[in-house]
Amino acid sequence: MNEIRTSNDLNSTVYKDGLYIRTTVFVDEQNVPPELEIDEFEDMCTYNTLYVNGAAAATARYFPTDDNGIHVQRVAVLKKYRKKGLASELLKHIMKQAQENSYDYIILGAQDQANGFYKKLGFEVIGDQYLDAGILHHDMRIEL
Repeated sequence: MNEIRTSNDLNSTVYKDGLYIRTTVFVDEQNVPPELEIDEFEDMCTYNTLYVNGAAAATARYFPTDDNGIHVQRVAVLKKYRKKGLASELLKHIMKQAQENSYDYIILGAQDQANGFYKKLGFEVIGDQYLDAGILHHDMRIEL
């Protein structure tokens, strides 16, 4: 059974489990420099971690923008849980949270290899391609 837990507390299990997933996926698998993984937004974010039968499997964070949107970041799924719809489940949960809190849109910086995934959820590519942590990205947005 899947459960999504949410927290703003950097001392919470939700945050610590999410950071473990982020480190495993981004630092260990994708070679993102560790010093880029934890940033100046860390204490401003809402963290969501999805658990499968009690085990942390997927994570994402977001923070509010200045114009009534939210910026989603650090969407990651541990390798053994991929291709099971967990990232989609997690993002739909975040979309619901955003709607319930009357946000107007969601924006995120998607790795280009994940653009198709986000398009299936209704996101549209905006802006030019850019390099982030050595990986090609495009910003994507969905209106709520």
